[in-house]
Amino acid sequence: MDSRSPGPRYRWAILATAGLVVFGALGLSRFSYTAILPSMQAGLGLSNTQSGGLATANLAGYLAMAIVGGALAARLGPRRVITAGLLLAGLGMLLTGISTTYVTAASGRVLSGLGSAAANVPAHTVLALWFTQRRRGLVTGTATSGASIGLIVVGPLIPWIIRAHGESGWRMSWYVMAAATFVLAILAFAVMRDRPGYQPIDHEPAGSHTTLGWKRLYLSGSIWHLGGVYFFFGFAYMIYMTFFTKRLVADLGYSQEAAGNLFMILGWASLICGVVWGWISDAIGRKRAMAIIFCIQAVAYALFALWTTTGGLTLSAVLFGITAWGIPAIMAVVCGDVVGPVMAPAAYGFLTFFHGLGQSSGPYVAGRMADVLPSFAPSYLLASGVALLGALGTMLLRSKATARMGDKTAVEEYQSAECPGAEPAVAECSTVELSPPL
Repeated sequence: MDSRSPGPRYRWAILATAGLVVFGALGLSRFSYTAILPSMQAGLGLSNTQSGGLATANLAGYLAMAIVGGALAARLGPRRVITAGLLLAGLGMLLTGISTTYVTAASGRVLSGLGSAAANVPAHTVLALWFTQRRRGLVTGTATSGASIGLIVVGPLIPWIIRAHGESGWRMSWYVMAAATFVLAILAFAVMRDRPGYQPIDHEPAGSHTTLGWKRLYLSGSIWHLGGVYFFFGFAYMIYMTFFTKRLVADLGYSQEAAGNLFMILGWASLICGVVWGWISDAIGRKRAMAIIFCIQAVAYALFALWTTTGGLTLSAVLFGITAWGIPAIMAVVCGDVVGPVMAPAAYGFLTFFHGLGQSSGPYVAGRMADVLPSFAPSYLLASGVALLGALGTMLLRSKATARMGDKTAVEEYQSAECPGAEPAVAECSTVELSPPL
């Protein structure tokens, strides 16, 4: 064991740092694009398709790094991977800010996406090493609140920067976001540790999952099904987030400041959503919690398309906010539940591949639709329909993938399916942790 590995009290520093990493990797690197987009689009003369293409470039980078970053964190430890990811994300934001052409801006967004995935994936799963299984939903949801803080910060901050610096305001916004991300990288390197100097109660022994077959992980039918569900979430929610400000300003005549305020309301509404849904998933099961989240978000997307008064738009923002990070938090917990904390980054990275694929394609499709249709309203109706598909896909998860703790019959069925030939009552499978994933 590393002599520098700290004791139980240090887990709270790990939790706080993980939340700040999520704040940088998602709140600053990705969600700031939504608030910057209208001014950046005007400054570079971009079409809606190109604007969606920049979001797709960012998410394509995220997609490419998701699997690699998770696997690297499982092998090298999360500390180095998180630090390098934040540095790369900051570099990408800096390049976006100095860009004068679409190609340069797209390159910057790709770099930001690569860095965001490298930091975000292990930041969500490192907590499984430090906390007991019974707390994983709660603490992972707490870490996801970093994304909400990002929304709260960038909502009012970016319009203020743009107003203060005029035509160059969008560039200055990227410079500020990059500088903050570099500071967070230094903080992560100073505080983060790869493993604790203790073993939490109900925690499997360190290294107990090192025999997990990579091939078996990537060919698991349940993992692929979860990946499909995560694709639907990424496709729908990224349409909502990418064109949130654009819909308000271009379609509905809101000012940049008013749109920023509504974005901030969304952020405040989402502040504890990860904590709440992590706790709910611990109480009623992962499957039911995810289905409820998808249905609420489907309503939020439809409202943004159809009820365009201030009341309707605010209700949409609040409904999305209270569910915003529920799915990612639950997916991260599922990975720790199923394969254990050592291999959790690899599993979450694989699921994030599907998530990133949905996020990459959603904004591009929505941007194309907006270029040929009168407004973004049809794009948001598409997002609503896709969210309903996510709810359906969640409910169709096979029972063996949703075994609950203490349900001996369900656990035995899961064991029999994953470890053929073993006696149900005594089946042991070194490749799968038989705690309840969903």
